[in-house]
Amino acid sequence: MSLWIETESIELRPNASEEDLQAVIRAAYRQVLGNAHVMESQRLISAESQLRNGDISVAGFVRAIAKSELYQTLFFENSSPYRFVELNFKHLLGRAPQDQAEIAEHVLIYNTQGYEAEIDSYIDSDEYVSNFGENTVPSARGNRTQVGSKNVNFNRTFALMRGFASNDAGKSAKLISDIGGNLPTKIVTPTVGSGSASSTSKRFRISITRAKFGSRVTQSASTFEVGYNQLSQKIQNIQKTGGKILSITEVA
Repeated sequence: MSLWIETESIELRPNASEEDLQAVIRAAYRQVLGNAHVMESQRLISAESQLRNGDISVAGFVRAIAKSELYQTLFFENSSPYRFVELNFKHLLGRAPQDQAEIAEHVLIYNTQGYEAEIDSYIDSDEYVSNFGENTVPSARGNRTQVGSKNVNFNRTFALMRGFASNDAGKSAKLISDIGGNLPTKIVTPTVGSGSASSTSKRFRISITRAKFGSRVTQSASTFEVGYNQLSQKIQNIQKTGGKILSITEVA
């Protein structure tokens, strides 16, 4: 069982088949709507047709979903401003907000410029363009560490990414206390079907890569198995030594 969504980049390539197009459409709905079930009557048929005809890019389709009545019903109308911004980061940039300043910036955009400007601020950002461009569906990024990134950013994204079985229901912001107080975010064991916490006696496999420096730079891959109680410390140790985490999965 994966502790979060392990996604691969899904790109709409030139001359894509209808099957490929539908895969992109499904991935976009799943990512932007936080794994919510989309009924046939809720699909954005016009935007899908525009994507099919090449009138809009994948980024344009993502924008249409995020500005739709369905997105507003799910994540805006009954959510606190902080939760709304938190989910926008997750759905559109694939990561958690880094600090209070980022949240405050986006709350201000919404308060002064409105809903659509808040959505545009993510999709038109250099970060979105550099990571996803015009034709790649956004996906979780913060669950894979990068050299120089803070462990707390990894943990915060971890707290928002809970695997394909989860969805983004809930009105209250998950990270407001940690970010507002500049506190570390703890890794909490996932819940299982009954709602009770899964056993902390389980073990997890961490897959990583590290750069090797010599006459030329190469990448070496490694895996580790650790108990749940050692997971957070192991993540910190990997980051301190310049490793990049590819995935963390529960060992059966």
